[in-house]
Amino acid sequence: MSGADRSEAHDDRAAGERHARESDGEQPDDGTGAAPGRPAHDGTDAGGGAGSTSPGAGGSGGGAGDAPPGAGGPGPARQPRVPTPRACVEDGGLRLPGLTDPADHVPVPPGLTDPADHTPADHDPALPGLSHGVLKSLLGAWALAACSAAETAAVEEHLGDCGGCADEARRLREAVGLLHQPESLDLNPALRTRVLTGCLSRRPPRIPVPDWAVPYDAETARLDALLQDFGDPEWHAPVRLRWFDDDRPTSRRTTVAGVIAHLLSVDGLVATALGLEDPLPAAPGRGDGAVGPAGRTEAYWRAARFPPTRAVREPWREQSHSLVRTVSFTGSHAGGLPVAYGDFALPLHDAMLDRAFECWVHAADIAEAVHYPYEPPAPHHLHRMIDLAARLLPSVLAERRRAGLSAPGDRTPHLVPAGAPGRSLRLEIEGAGGGEWLIALDSPAAVGSADHEVAHVALDGVEFCHLAAGHISPEDAAAGQHGDRRAVRDVLFATASMSRM
Repeated sequence: MSGADRSEAHDDRAAGERHARESDGEQPDDGTGAAPGRPAHDGTDAGGGAGSTSPGAGGSGGGAGDAPPGAGGPGPARQPRVPTPRACVEDGGLRLPGLTDPADHVPVPPGLTDPADHTPADHDPALPGLSHGVLKSLLGAWALAACSAAETAAVEEHLGDCGGCADEARRLREAVGLLHQPESLDLNPALRTRVLTGCLSRRPPRIPVPDWAVPYDAETARLDALLQDFGDPEWHAPVRLRWFDDDRPTSRRTTVAGVIAHLLSVDGLVATALGLEDPLPAAPGRGDGAVGPAGRTEAYWRAARFPPTRAVREPWREQSHSLVRTVSFTGSHAGGLPVAYGDFALPLHDAMLDRAFECWVHAADIAEAVHYPYEPPAPHHLHRMIDLAARLLPSVLAERRRAGLSAPGDRTPHLVPAGAPGRSLRLEIEGAGGGEWLIALDSPAAVGSADHEVAHVALDGVEFCHLAAGHISPEDAAAGQHGDRRAVRDVLFATASMSRM
């Protein structure tokens, strides 16, 4: 074949290959080995050039040997090194794939199928595609209730068929239960007092409460906080009031509502002294014997058509608020106003301390009846209550001598001049609110003196208050004693005799 014939045949083959590529959607080659719009490679990539790339990369190796198909030189046109961009399916005129429901294509998590043959491996019938290993790995999330609805159903169905996973799930569920320990929802009874103390210390009231009325304000607030969540069963829970009468323990059974009615009626003694309304239906003391605290309480209980209920809480709390407001407006100069208790009287500042003491004692009785903890008063309030009892002891000892319940001393007469030192007992109160007091034994007007000390008694502060409330007997009081045993006995019994209903 001549050179012209070979050239013509070569041109025919090149034209046929270009026509085939254009039919397949490829871009025509301009003979430079680069796509249209792209820069052509240098001559080193062409066939027969020195330092060309490896075979199949678009050139021949060092010009030696025959070039492979697609390389430079004779033969079919060479393919470009950089692939041409794929044409968009919309530009090629082809049909678009039809839309399908996304729910038809459920993604299979990695590891759920066997990579060898792409078929489900050891699948569980509860949820196709979930293997036993995957279901076992979901047990921790299932125990924490962190699985989806489909996973939860799959795991629970699997637990019915696999005993090993069922045991593991039970242990995990028990472990989760240990992570959530139950906590008490009851608030600390002292929380309200702490909050009020913090608030008042930062912003004192415009009209301050007198110091001698603060314990009453605090104790009534604590008792009201205890009562606010009571239901009908708690309001009708039985409570036994205890005190000493003629050196003998006495008690009276009532209910929680009856105790609040008792506090309401006795607080009325202070209310009437301040000119406030008497809570009793009729004025006492007119031939019915309802003069003292016990008489007023019995009169209130008798006047009610039905036993007291939770309705008594509102008038009691309103009366306590009125007492605090009134003494705050009248100021500290009203502290000496006498408050009659029937057979004796107390100045207003001592009467408010007495009411605070009784409110705490009966609040503890209520808490005991409903099996609820109740803390003693604040130490500085407790100290004021103990001080009141210590100041009243000389007068109580004199009354007991007149009644023949206590004998005078052997070496000194039972009466000494007013203001003169006489026989004394050192009362030492330990713990919160404690201190020391010298109790005059021979006369209320005598002065306690360390030089005339004949006995020494040591008691815990709360236990001394329980003795003064009649909740423990003098024989059972854990008292440290030294000196005149008869003087010690007289003081302990005199403390218990101060109690009343």
